[in-house]
Amino acid sequence: MSNLTAGLRAEFELTVTGADTAAQWGSGLVPVYSTPALVGAMEKTAVLALEGQLPLGQTTVGGRIEVRHLAPTPVGMTVRIAAELVEVEGRKLVFNIEAWDEVEKIGEASHDRFVIDQSRFMQKVRSKGG
Repeated sequence: MSNLTAGLRAEFELTVTGADTAAQWGSGLVPVYSTPALVGAMEKTAVLALEGQLPLGQTTVGGRIEVRHLAPTPVGMTVRIAAELVEVEGRKLVFNIEAWDEVEKIGEASHDRFVIDQSRFMQKVRSKGG
């Protein structure tokens, strides 16, 4: 396994589109940035913080995310997300993540990812069929 240490960080920006809305995701009826889209962007930002840090053949998978979606964001507005690796416990990686739109903080999360051997993981997936 790698020598990952706390302090790794990444930021990611996106512009909210119609495809990101609660109405589109089916998580509500309003045309604002959806919680499912926010969660996906938060996970992506954590993955970006690990870019180039893992040995060949290893990757991470999400295991838990605890999110607070604090404020609505309209279509067309920019969202900025920051993720920081705050704890490493063997294969478990713990991130603190925050998100802001152009006006205010819109979300925060605690997110666990787990370092895996990609080949072994996919072998297990294939053993399930499909």
